[in-house]
Amino acid sequence: IGELHYFVFRKEKLPEYDYHPTYGLFIRLHRIGKNGKIIKVYKIRTMHPYSEYLQHYVFEQNSLADGGKFANDFRITTLGRFMRKFWIDELPMLWNVIKFDLKLFGVRPLSRQYFDMYDTSLQELRIKYRPGLIPPYYVDMPKSLEEIQASEKKYLDQYDKRPFITDFRYFWKAFNNIVFRKARSR
Repeated sequence: IGELHYFVFRKEKLPEYDYHPTYGLFIRLHRIGKNGKIIKVYKIRTMHPYSEYLQHYVFEQNSLADGGKFANDFRITTLGRFMRKFWIDELPMLWNVIKFDLKLFGVRPLSRQYFDMYDTSLQELRIKYRPGLIPPYYVDMPKSLEEIQASEKKYLDQYDKRPFITDFRYFWKAFNNIVFRKARSR
C-alpha cells in the first residue's frame, strides 16, 4: 500500500516453555499419566539436547515409520541407538515404577504431541489407567499407528475386565518376544 509492505501476524497457540529443562545425561520428560495428569518420566538421554522440543517438527517432516516411531529421526545419537536397542535408556523409569507413576506393564505414557494423534475414544480410555513401563506393543508387534491403537485398545479392554491376569499374561508374552524372538526398540 503506497509502496510500503505490511505483514500481518496471528498467534495460533501459546509457546511451550519448560521452566525446569534438563540438559544432562538424565532427563525428565513430560508425559500424560492417569487422569490426564502430567507426570515426569525419567530416562537416559539418547537424543541431542533440546530434541524433545522438536517432536512436532520431526513428525511433520518424516511422519511415522513401522512400529510407530518417527521415520529418519535425526535427533538420535549413535550411542542413543545402542542404548535404545537394549533398553538401557529405560532403566531410570524404574524410579517412576517405585513412585507409582507407572506400573510394570501397561500402555506407555505419551507426550502431548503423540497423544493428540490418537483417537479421542482411546485417549479417554488411556487416561483411566496408570501407564506402564512395558507396553502391549511387545505382545502384538503392530506396524502402524492404527495397529498400535488397536493393540492398546484390546489390552485396555481386557485389563478392565481382569487386571491382574491380563498384566500377568501380557508380561510373559512380551518377555518371550523380547528374549527369545529378539523384539527390539528403535
